[in-house]
Amino acid sequence: MRPNIITEAGIPTRLNQWWSSIPFVTSGVVLMCGVIYLLCLLIGYDSYAEICFLPSAVASHFQVYRFYTSVLFHGSLLHVLFNMLALVPLGTELERIMGSVRLLFLMFLLATTNAILHLTIAFLVAYNPLYPVPNLVNECSIGFSGVIFSMIVIETSLSGVQSRSVFGLFNVPAKWYAWILLVLFQFLARNISLLGHLCGILSGFAYTYGLFNYLLPGPSFYSKIEGLPALSVCVRRPGFIMCTGGTTYGQLPTYSNTSAAPSALISENFLRNISSWMPSRHTATAQEGEDPRFPGRARTLGSAGTEPTAREASAHLHARLLDNTTPSDPLTNTQHTAVNTVRADATVAAEQVDTFDEELKKLIGMDFEKTQAEVALAAADGDPNVAIEILMSQQKQQCAA
Repeated sequence: MRPNIITEAGIPTRLNQWWSSIPFVTSGVVLMCGVIYLLCLLIGYDSYAEICFLPSAVASHFQVYRFYTSVLFHGSLLHVLFNMLALVPLGTELERIMGSVRLLFLMFLLATTNAILHLTIAFLVAYNPLYPVPNLVNECSIGFSGVIFSMIVIETSLSGVQSRSVFGLFNVPAKWYAWILLVLFQFLARNISLLGHLCGILSGFAYTYGLFNYLLPGPSFYSKIEGLPALSVCVRRPGFIMCTGGTTYGQLPTYSNTSAAPSALISENFLRNISSWMPSRHTATAQEGEDPRFPGRARTLGSAGTEPTAREASAHLHARLLDNTTPSDPLTNTQHTAVNTVRADATVAAEQVDTFDEELKKLIGMDFEKTQAEVALAAADGDPNVAIEILMSQQKQQCAA
């Protein structure tokens, strides 16, 4: 009988398979943090007070570089191992949904907003007239865990799960998962930055509720980045996931780059941003007169099919229309034609979404996990047979592991 190659594979082979399954940006961040820690260990560098996030130093000397050095450096081997093991599943899931460039921009945005929130809250608490805590501005925070807490909130929101398992011991409601982890880490570990993790959770909720929409570029930005000749080597990598194209599912906040006047943008989006504070989850359909959102989806180079799908054509046409029209200006005949074409393509896209949902329900009825079924069906461009093959191969790899 022919031996089972999967079950008899050695540890190096399994590690290689596991590493090759991690997308480009996620694996790059893991490598960067690991290499930085090893270099610090080899040269004996332990002056973390120079690169950690120290609110007093940032405010007094304007050391903005601490926003990002504090994220990439770690204080111990267990610190970097725990953070990177937590980053791999979160980053892999988000990168397959968003795309590589979008996830990289998201990490940069989260690191920046976390630091700004940390700085603001630290000084407000330290110098409040009721109960000042001056030591808070002198606490030195380091590590990637603040961004990881933000990613936990975002991934939980996008996956749509109702409950989460805490260390495999018990399940909690998904909306309380990040908060429960925050409390548990304070009791289970020492020298944990409560404010750093708290700011990560707050940034994650701010992103999912659409409060960062004005800071998020449109799809054309990611397309231009992916098309840069300097990044052609990275784009051709097997683990690189394109931000544009693919099947849309879930809902990602993004800012549509319209040419409307600033007053119009504020008046139209202010109420939308205020209403987004309500923790309700629904998938909004694009209506006439509204600015649709275009989340990037997992689509790698070399995927089957060179002709754009109806959903892709609709998304690109919407992006071109939003980039070239001004709501306050009268529409020309050409623009009227473009609007009519967009409406026709939107109808086709709605039918495609219905078909996608039907195929997804069939996969869930076959006892496949919902999030994995969505990712597989998206990667297969809506083909249920290809999606089943992807899911079966994933189950075989899990069984082998």
